[in-house]
Amino acid sequence: MSAGVLMLSAALFVLLGSPVTVAAAEPSKPNVLLILADDLGFSDLGCYGGEIATPQLDALAKNGLRFTQFYNTARCWPSRAALLTGYYAQQVRRDTLPGIPSGTGGKRPNWARLLPDHLAPLDYRCYHSGKWHIDGPPLQGGFHRSYNLLDFDRNFGPRQHHEEDKPLPAIDPKSGYYSSTAIADHAIKCLKEHAEKYPDRPFFEFLSFIVPHFPLQAPAEDIEKYRKTYLDGWDKVRQARWERLQKLKIPGASLSAVEAEVGPPYHFPEALKKLGPGEVNRPIPWDKLTPQQQRFQAEKMAIHAAMVDRMDREIGRVLDQIKRMGAWENTLILFLSDNGASAEIMVRGDGHEANAAPGSAGSYLCLGPGWSTVANTPFRRHKTWVHEGGITTPLIVHWPKGIGAAGEFRHTPAHVIDVVPTILAAAHGKPLTRWNDEPLPPMAGKSLLPVFARDEGPLHETLWWLHEGNRALRAGDWKIVAAGKASPWELYDLSVDRSETRNLASENTEKVRELAALWEKQLAEFTALAKKDLPASKPKGK
Repeated sequence: MSAGVLMLSAALFVLLGSPVTVAAAEPSKPNVLLILADDLGFSDLGCYGGEIATPQLDALAKNGLRFTQFYNTARCWPSRAALLTGYYAQQVRRDTLPGIPSGTGGKRPNWARLLPDHLAPLDYRCYHSGKWHIDGPPLQGGFHRSYNLLDFDRNFGPRQHHEEDKPLPAIDPKSGYYSSTAIADHAIKCLKEHAEKYPDRPFFEFLSFIVPHFPLQAPAEDIEKYRKTYLDGWDKVRQARWERLQKLKIPGASLSAVEAEVGPPYHFPEALKKLGPGEVNRPIPWDKLTPQQQRFQAEKMAIHAAMVDRMDREIGRVLDQIKRMGAWENTLILFLSDNGASAEIMVRGDGHEANAAPGSAGSYLCLGPGWSTVANTPFRRHKTWVHEGGITTPLIVHWPKGIGAAGEFRHTPAHVIDVVPTILAAAHGKPLTRWNDEPLPPMAGKSLLPVFARDEGPLHETLWWLHEGNRALRAGDWKIVAAGKASPWELYDLSVDRSETRNLASENTEKVRELAALWEKQLAEFTALAKKDLPASKPKGK
């Protein structure tokens, strides 16, 4: 019998049910696309109840998973630190702890490695495109390529932006540059290079937009699409979002009351003067606004919507590139926001020209508390606060090869600290345990892979927050939260009151004491870890 016949016979024997045991192939490592929006509200996306057109993200949700109880840190730079390290931002000195150099100027301990360092042993190529806002340059953080948009005040003409950690020339605002397009362009460039030069290696792309963070700026044609959408005002838009959100069956959620006395977290009276009589810094009823204020406010939300819409289309271009590479089925995609929508009102950058077209490079507008209340529907408060509106983010997960479910929701509470362990588990890897022969502390985060299959019991015994004196702790369905250092603890049962409308603190003081003690215990533990590897203080006079 010829060799060819022997081979054909063996093949047929296997196909027809051979008893021979064949070793399973080693699972291939997935590519990873991590997409981060800036100041996006929980209900801004179409697939989370919003009226903004987001067909690309909606399609990912339809064919993947949507999380309803996923949390960030309430602010941009702490969320990014937690997102890429797997630790709470306070543990790695990237949010403020009393008595420790920390916060925006805090430097991560040497043991707090970023995700690319953990992926290096797994042979990943790592790319960063867009906002960074993490201490140290991206290439020193383990990325192979980076476009770092440092200028958050100019969507049309940034003055500070780097490629491969080297400064680029300032951009003329009339050049046709727009931040979301430029960020997507860089990601596509990296992916094309990857397909050409490294087709046998997995990639990690961190696609980090600076929208819809203020200043509200978008291409004029995108704004035109939404010019009439918000003329009915924030009260009606919020109610319509809530009616659509109810179909998501968010555990315990109801529509929180509008807190008419809560304005921006920081007061800039000079900014209000510059912005003119159309601006208001409280979410007062729409029918109490003047016609001029209504027109001004409706235009602001149209720009916000245009920014989200454009981001979605740019994401679509990146997704198309992944499909062209033949990498779609085994690419793990995660989309989320760094904090809730912002109630801030300020003027920075090039200032605000009163006669400039709203949304153009010459304007500097902020969403403000009226529309931020809408964007965070159905929850309370805004960015910087650690009530649910400030810390709840949409999370969309899509991975055809790794997730069997499509269009399902996951209600398991989880946090941005869980992203690094999840990606490493998906890549059949584990967090590094040593760096430069020094042991690394165990990460606070945990893998979400079991939750991808089905809702689990709590991943964490507690989830913990502290930002600018705002503090919170969630244990099971109980949550304590306080707005500011001097404020007393509030207590909520999130199983029936996710929107924090009924404060149970006065009738359940023992539970408040129990949870407050847990919060203080974790503060002490985080502080001790944050001090690790800080140089010893010099004695006074030395």
